[in-house]
Amino acid sequence: MRRFNSILILSSALIMASCGEKASNQQTVTAVVEEAPKVTVTKVYAENVPQLSTYPTTVEAETINNITPQSASRINKIYVEIGDHVKAGQTLATMDAINLEKLRLQIKNDSIEYGRTKELYEIGAVSQANYEAMTLAYEVSKKTYSNLLENTILRSPISGIVTARNYDVGDMCSVSAPIFTVEQIVPVKMLVAISESDYTKVKKGDSVELVADAIPGKTFYGKIKKIYPTIDPATRTFNVEVVVDNNYKTLRPGMFVRATVNCGVNNSVVIHDVAVVKQQGSGERFVYILNEDGTVSYQKIVLGRRMGTEYEVLEGLSDGAMIVTGGQIRLKDGIKVAVNE
Repeated sequence: MRRFNSILILSSALIMASCGEKASNQQTVTAVVEEAPKVTVTKVYAENVPQLSTYPTTVEAETINNITPQSASRINKIYVEIGDHVKAGQTLATMDAINLEKLRLQIKNDSIEYGRTKELYEIGAVSQANYEAMTLAYEVSKKTYSNLLENTILRSPISGIVTARNYDVGDMCSVSAPIFTVEQIVPVKMLVAISESDYTKVKKGDSVELVADAIPGKTFYGKIKKIYPTIDPATRTFNVEVVVDNNYKTLRPGMFVRATVNCGVNNSVVIHDVAVVKQQGSGERFVYILNEDGTVSYQKIVLGRRMGTEYEVLEGLSDGAMIVTGGQIRLKDGIKVAVNE
């Protein structure tokens, strides 16, 4: 009997010891769960944020000239090809000169006749009416010759590049289709369609930054030359004309470019992108704000422009706020946190 009591006492002691060990372990686990999440926080400030907007557009020639004679004529000689750079006044082609030669001889005869009539008029042998008629006929002949000469020797009115040639030597050209097209590419221009909300924020002379997909790694700069006064009701945009010097003739008509226009500055809070939390199932953005009592608040924000790894905040944050930039994964609204030193 005594032996049985001893065994019973020993068993009870072991059970109690085991229960005590479990309780101790349970207290240890509870203490780990209740430990405050550690976070990294950053103080944010308001600063002037350039309001940059980027728009797609296409390069255009400053001037386009279609060159052809005023009347149908046969092409005698062609001096340039597509892609050639030409200067203002440079001869591009010559046309059949038969009519020009006939008119030159006629002017020579008219000049002699005019001189004879003038001498007779001065001595009173010819009436004033006859003299004036002869003078007019002579002036008309000279003007006609000048026009025909201009349409026999075709010259480029601008410096540029030949972008089209529609005839060959010996062809009879038509006034409906030009022999050449010459485009001025120094400078070049482009029309940029800007949101109507920025209509009052741009002005003539503003600088515009441009990049072309065909020329990676190169940035070009132009200026706003013209602002169109009307808004397109379909797109809610207005056009501005941007001019680029293009002294090295790098940009070519038809190239796709992206134009970045500066529409002023906003004084806004700026945050790093690692602070932004996206709510699943919606497009809303949030940050965690550290409160004075050591808790965090889940704050909805409205983002503006992105600048590399930073965002402009339009709504939801004030200058000097402390926000969480690391350790958000375990956070929830109102939880107490421990800030990393």
